[in-house]
Order: sequence, then C-alpha cells, then structure tokens
Amino acid sequence: MEKFGKSQSVRRVEDQRFLTGHGRYVDDIAPAGALRAVFLRAPVAHARITDLDVAEARAAPGVHLVLTLADLEAEGLQVTMKSTVVRNADGSRGARPDRPLLAGDRVRYVGEAIAMVVAETLQQARDAAEMIALDFEDEEAHVEVAPGGPQLHAGVDNNVAFDWALGDAAAVDSVMENAAHILTYEISDNRVIVNSMEPRGAYAEPEGNGRLHIAVNGQGVWGPKESAARHLGLAPEDIRVTNPDTGGGFGMKGMDHPETFVVAQAARMLNQPVRWMSERTEAMLSDNAGRDLRTTATLAFDRDHRLVGYRLDTLANLGAYNSQFAQPIQTDLFSKVAPGVYDFQAIHLRCRGIYTNTAPVDAYRGAGRPEAIYVLERAMDYAARDLGVDPWDLHRRNFIPADKFPYTSATGQPYDVGDFSRVLDRLEHNADRAGFAARRAASEARGKLRGLGLCYYIESILGDPEETARVDFNADGTASIFVGTQSNGQGHETVFAQFLADQTGIPADRITVVQGDSDLIAQG
Repeated sequence: MEKFGKSQSVRRVEDQRFLTGHGRYVDDIAPAGALRAVFLRAPVAHARITDLDVAEARAAPGVHLVLTLADLEAEGLQVTMKSTVVRNADGSRGARPDRPLLAGDRVRYVGEAIAMVVAETLQQARDAAEMIALDFEDEEAHVEVAPGGPQLHAGVDNNVAFDWALGDAAAVDSVMENAAHILTYEISDNRVIVNSMEPRGAYAEPEGNGRLHIAVNGQGVWGPKESAARHLGLAPEDIRVTNPDTGGGFGMKGMDHPETFVVAQAARMLNQPVRWMSERTEAMLSDNAGRDLRTTATLAFDRDHRLVGYRLDTLANLGAYNSQFAQPIQTDLFSKVAPGVYDFQAIHLRCRGIYTNTAPVDAYRGAGRPEAIYVLERAMDYAARDLGVDPWDLHRRNFIPADKFPYTSATGQPYDVGDFSRVLDRLEHNADRAGFAARRAASEARGKLRGLGLCYYIESILGDPEETARVDFNADGTASIFVGTQSNGQGHETVFAQFLADQTGIPADRITVVQGDSDLIAQG
C-alpha cells in the first residue's frame, strides 16, 4: 500500500480476510458452548391465538428455556418496540400501535415471532419448537395497499397509519387550471426483500458484575445499546454492544428487530451465552422489507413542455406494524428529492401509510429517496411519450439552469451547485447514444431486443450530524483510529486509514481502524 492513501488507488485492507474466509461474522465468533435459540413463527397472516402451550417444549431434551410474551412481561421487560411517527396534515400524530417483542393474543403477519426456545444444540431447539401447541382462529387478512379491510389495530380506522402532506395544494390547482397539458399516471414500486448475504443474527453473554455483552450483525452499536437498556431495564453502562463484520446491511439491519432483545433476556435469565442465527427462509419471512408503494402522479406542462406543477398521492405499505423508521421514510425523506433536478415550484405531496398483514417495511437502499426519483423519472418518461418528444430533450428543457444556483427546490431543499445539462451531454457522448439505433438494428437482426432508458438521480445525503473519532499514536510508530460509524460493506477500514495517512504521514498499512464496540467509542 502507498504511504499516502488519500485520492490514490490502493488495495482494500479488509478484502484479504473477506475473500479468504476469515471475516469475523457474528455466527462465527459466538462463544464456544453457547446455547442455541430458535423462534416459533406465525404460520398465517392474521389470527387470534386461542392457546399457546409450551409445557412439552420446556420438558424436551436439552431445552434450557422457552420464552413467550407472557414470560417477558413477568420478568418486567418493556415489551413494546419503539417507532418514529410523522405529523399528519391536520397536525395530529401518526398512529403508534403496540408492536410486541413476541406476539401476544394475535399474529399479524406470516413469520411473526411467537416464542423462543433455547437448547443445548440447534437440532434440540428446532425439535422442541415443533412441540409447542399453537391453536388459533383465522382472521380475514388485509393485504391490499389501500385503506379499509379488516382492522389490524384498535383505534386505527381503515388501517391508515398516517395521512401526511407537504406543499401548496392551492398553488398546484391554480397552475393545473392553466396548464396546456395535464398527464396522470399510476406508478407502482414493488415490495423488495433485502436478502443480505449474511442473514440477521445475534448472541448475548453475561460478562460479570451485572454487565451484559450483546453482539449484533447490524449497522452500528448505539441504537441496539439504547434499545437494550430500555427493553431489559438495565443501565446503559451495564450493556456492551459490539458489531463485528456485517455481511450486508442495506438499511434493513439499521433498525431494531425483536429477536436481539429476546436473546439478550435469555442470556440474563440463564446466566449463559445464547446465540441465534436466522436461516434464509426465516429471513425471507421476518426481515423488514423495502419499498411497496402505489402512487398517482400528475404532471402539468405548459405549451413549451416545461413542467410547471407536480402532484403525488401515495399509498405506502407499512406492513403489520410501524418499523422503527418506516413512517418518515416515505414522507420526510421521500420529499427531500421529490422535485428531482427540475425547475418548478408548484408541488403538493400526499402520502398515506397503510397497515397490512405483511412483514413490516422500513429502510432499504436509499430509504425513500430512490422511491421519489423512480416515480418522477418514470412519469417523465411516460410524459415524453405522450407529448411526442424525446425524453432526453424533455429532461434538458426542464433542468434547473446552471446560472440559478444556489437554488431552493420546490420542497425547500437547498441545492448548492449543479450543471445537469453538462452531465447529460457527457453521458450522451460516452454512451454513444448516436450509435444506438445501429446497435438496436443489429440486435434485432440476431433476434434480440435492445432498449435505452434514462433516469436522472439527485441524492439527499443522510447521516448523524454528530460523530466521534479518536486517534491513539503508539510508541512503535503505528496508530489506531476509533470511529463511531459502522462498516457493512463500504470499506471503512481502508478509507479511514487512507484519510489518517494523508493527515499524519503515517503509512496507511500501519494504521488500525477500530469500530463497532460501545465500550471503546463514546458515541457514533
């Protein structure tokens, strides 16, 4: 590796161990002899539990513990998971129905955790889970992303979690009354299952003196630490959370999931290490999903095909419960980039969150921003066809001009600088758009299809505005940098070492990056 790494092409530090099977993943580093946990999950989407008998499972060979919601409540846990809600258009707050760590009197989606079995071996835990007698009465399931249907939660009328709006509806109405072209499209953004290469997992172990160590394969240690203290009733200083290598997060591992805290409670009760690792089918059923929107988009153009007004009415599938950040994602975050790169000011966004008997939906790959751009760019593509103009020309005609920067978007976001036409010109040249017709004809002659699509993306970057870092300079000439951000595939060990090398002159290969340990890093 070069002595000074910043802005240079260097070999990634972490890849050697990842590619040779030496990554430190949570299921690989669990304590030797840790007990194994398995969850009994709901086999139906919506039902009232009439009987949950775990006596036979508790008496099964190798079983140390079986936990239900009633057991957690008896132990004094705070069993309701936290969530963030938005403010409705009328000023009230979005719904916040209880989401328990384990299902209580009702299950609301296939895969919802009902009970956890802890045994000496994985097979013993699986066998015992099958001995649990679960009886239930089916309820009608609501799976349409639309208001109405059987009610999932008391006090949530029509299953509408929130009704949020942003913008000036009257201004949009006025613009559309005088527009030369009004175009409306129904655009769906399908649900996505994240499928990280490494499924979710965790282990917990008592450390003595009343302290508890929880290891998660997530996207940081501070959220789990705060939530563990809340659920378990422990002081934050009595909890240590570590986050070793993570085999893909994509947003899905960035928020709380119930299994982590049930595993932690089992380790406390047994005073032994307990580990859990999701299987692929289990992940498909129980991981938070992404996207799942139905949007009506209306665009108003003047006679010169300039976009003058934009209205969106979105239905967002939240699944059966609020996940931790679900409500703000398709509202606040969506709105930040909703106008895209186009020069207009009349906008109105409405979004209603809908509860359905499906797995909860939360952050995935951009969290609201890609969804907003997808609707806008898909609508612009449709509009170009209906207006009979080239979609690239329609983009150029509506770009914010370079001389208008700094610019405030229709949703109030500051854009400091931009030259969108210049970027598109460069793309058109590098992609040899002029030669596309010949390439398509050649493909057709071979019985193949070839297409060309255009999407112009602008990003609103997120992140905690506060961060901590500490650098220790060691007597042997090496250095250690302690950082609060958590890598889950981005190559932080290389990047932070490069940066510190550039600032200090210490060779990057003599710098160690430390992350993912709440005992070593004050905040992150």
